[in-house]
Amino acid sequence: MIKVGIVGASGYTGVELTRLLVNHPKVDLVVATSRQYAGQKLADVYPNLRGITDIVCEDVVLAELVDKADLFFTAVPHQTAMNIVPAFLEAGKKVVDLSADFRIDDATVYEEWYQTHIAKEYLEEAVYGLPELNRGAITKARLIANPGCYPTSIILGLAPLLREGIIDPQTIIADSKSGTSGAGRGAKQATLYCEVTDGFKAYGVGNHRHTPEIEQEISKLAGSGVKISFTPHLVPMVRGILSTVYGSLIKEVSQVEVDELYLDFYKDEPFVRPCSPGSFPATQFVRGSNYCDIGTKVDLRTGRIVIVSAIDNLVKGAAGQAVQNMNLVLGLEEGLGLSVVPLFP
Repeated sequence: MIKVGIVGASGYTGVELTRLLVNHPKVDLVVATSRQYAGQKLADVYPNLRGITDIVCEDVVLAELVDKADLFFTAVPHQTAMNIVPAFLEAGKKVVDLSADFRIDDATVYEEWYQTHIAKEYLEEAVYGLPELNRGAITKARLIANPGCYPTSIILGLAPLLREGIIDPQTIIADSKSGTSGAGRGAKQATLYCEVTDGFKAYGVGNHRHTPEIEQEISKLAGSGVKISFTPHLVPMVRGILSTVYGSLIKEVSQVEVDELYLDFYKDEPFVRPCSPGSFPATQFVRGSNYCDIGTKVDLRTGRIVIVSAIDNLVKGAAGQAVQNMNLVLGLEEGLGLSVVPLFP
């Protein structure tokens, strides 16, 4: 069994990682850190794990952690990760980082949207962990920058069209809706029950931190610099992201041709499911799973194409994709530990 550890196990992403890893046939979860709950069983913090794992949370003491596992997940806030990841890499360990600290190639761009970067020397080697696009590089990497949830839903939705030059990349508008778990477990007024229930609001309008990550990756697909209009929204549900993305057509295509394009582009991808012609995804049909469902509509009246994608923000948008990346890095079968049928209803 390969030993793995989670730094930051007591957040929503950390406990989702735990849920997936304790059922993984090839790895053994040996480390779970949490400063807040050090000394307590993780199952006492999250009773859904009761009887499943007896792992005890420990504090983050890097000198004591590095020799305990072969691969570490860092499920910690931005800036915190860049203080931790180098120690693991220097000790010869592999890392799947779930923060934004190593997702942006250009340190200057990162610092415009986040804060000062103190581990710039690792940016060049970090591989953006979207397996559907970067599988080959992921298998050879020691540092994986796990993608953000919104970017995952948007990039996977756009990839076939941008690769084939079917839409004008400068006309892209992305409108995304997320459940409240995306805001994390920490208490915040904006995500209190009374603030969220029976409401639906936009936030981060024109300046959400996932914007440069999305632009970076779709620019690679388009072969030129791209800027998009991206607006996220908070909806009164726990899990899920639904992204509706628009782009102007620069090639004349039929709906049948686009349907065939998506089927062909993702034919060998275990976790991307193009919808049947004429149907569209919904968050309730991917809940708890690592799937991304995608549907399209060629709107000849407006000269645009509409792409709708759905993921579970905690799984394909975070922990599930991290496990998928771990499998690739360790040379395991990509879908191990991820064969969860979506929960419905």
